[in-house]
Amino acid sequence: MPDNSQVQPVAFNCEGGLVLNRSTFMMQAGEALELQNFEPDIEGGYRRISGFSKYVSAIVPATASDSEPVLMVATFGDFVLAARGTSIYSATAGGSSWTSRDSGRTSASKYRFERFNFDGTDKIVVVDGTNAPTVFNSSLAATDVSESTVEGSKFIAAFKNHMFYAGKSTTKQTIVFSQPADEDAFSSGSGAGSIKVDDTITGLKVFRDSLFIFCENRIFRLTGSTSSDFAITPITRNIGCINGDTIQEFAGDLIFLGPDGLRTVAGTARIGDVELGTISANVQSIFDDNLSSASQFDSLVIPDKTQYRIFFTKSGTAQNSTKGVICVMKGQNFEFAEIRGIRPACTDTFIKSGDVIVLHGDFSNGYIYRQESGNDFDGTAILGKYRSPDLTFNDAGIRKHMQRVVVNFAPESTIDADLFLRYDYESADSARPAAYALDSGDIAAIYGTTTYGTSSSTVGTYGGASQPLVRQAVEGSGFAVALRVNDGGSTAPYSLKGFQLEYQLGARR
Repeated sequence: MPDNSQVQPVAFNCEGGLVLNRSTFMMQAGEALELQNFEPDIEGGYRRISGFSKYVSAIVPATASDSEPVLMVATFGDFVLAARGTSIYSATAGGSSWTSRDSGRTSASKYRFERFNFDGTDKIVVVDGTNAPTVFNSSLAATDVSESTVEGSKFIAAFKNHMFYAGKSTTKQTIVFSQPADEDAFSSGSGAGSIKVDDTITGLKVFRDSLFIFCENRIFRLTGSTSSDFAITPITRNIGCINGDTIQEFAGDLIFLGPDGLRTVAGTARIGDVELGTISANVQSIFDDNLSSASQFDSLVIPDKTQYRIFFTKSGTAQNSTKGVICVMKGQNFEFAEIRGIRPACTDTFIKSGDVIVLHGDFSNGYIYRQESGNDFDGTAILGKYRSPDLTFNDAGIRKHMQRVVVNFAPESTIDADLFLRYDYESADSARPAAYALDSGDIAAIYGTTTYGTSSSTVGTYGGASQPLVRQAVEGSGFAVALRVNDGGSTAPYSLKGFQLEYQLGARR
């Protein structure tokens, strides 16, 4: 019988996120060697992500092939706009059918859009790199911009009551802007004009009273209010943005994908007070593996979670092969995780009546999905994985006989997850105990949903714990031990908050 007086406890919080740039020997206990479909939680711990569900029950109509990607999704008023094939369609939010709004377009590979209001009327303008920019009013009547110099624009931004167009294949270094308060008027005598930079433009983004111009190898900032005082200032001539669809306003900054990973533009209103920094060193290997082979990039922001998601899509791959990275700002630090099973061809995040709406169009099946909705990926299990570093408890030369693992987690309903202990770096001859089922037990009930003295697998038990502790007796021994949690993927999310491991010391090797 074990001598409990000699049991050694070691506890750690789940914090630090996915770390792939340090050996398991140099990692902190709370960091993760694997973190798939778990998100670093701003309230602490690692939370199994929510799922996605159909936002419109009908498939966006295809033109030539049922495997065509959705080229655009955009929330606009009470509607959602979607492009597929050679047409643009609309549906009501949560509707069951699509209405054609603009058909017979020349095929394009990617749409981008800008919502704006110059004269008290809400509008949205769409560009696709091939056709003339198309403007939709609040009634979804479509009008093409007639100016030939902006036909085929890829990028667009509304800034200081002007519409800025860029990315035309024949003028890749030129930005054309409209006259004030009119996205389809280009008389230089009335305030329209053009600006040329010395690099290929890859994206435009308005931020902090400036228009940031991202190029392949440079970044510029445009300030001023009219054609008479617009001025270009270089932010850097040493780094650029490889894909404009990765640019997002995030945590009071701009984030984008550079050639060496994710970067931020930390700026203030003062000219020159701008810093550039790489933030994704912990997961740089994921970017290195995908930058050269990805056929397209997409990104989105979930503001109430201070979370940025970037996706790498490869044409023709299975949905669960598409990779994504979650970036969460916690305090002054960034924590990361990996996403598998979401395959966006386009995205949009929109706040309506205080509700954050996160949408993506699928790469091949024609559906529009709402993320942060449901407990699975539209009926497909969410395969969540967590693995701790290999823990030696500061002495890799002494065998540890494991006695118990205490798991501190916060379930949102019943869960389906297993705990594994893996010894000695998961070598072939090390002990491999069977899985231990995590049991949410008496989770906390929501007021008004559960009758006193009763329980429910859905909503919990009156007086139940909101952060239960699972005390699990375990087996096995080794010089190092790692914890794994595998999620079954079809129950509600939960957060892994921390662990306590209890062990007895054995012989020194």
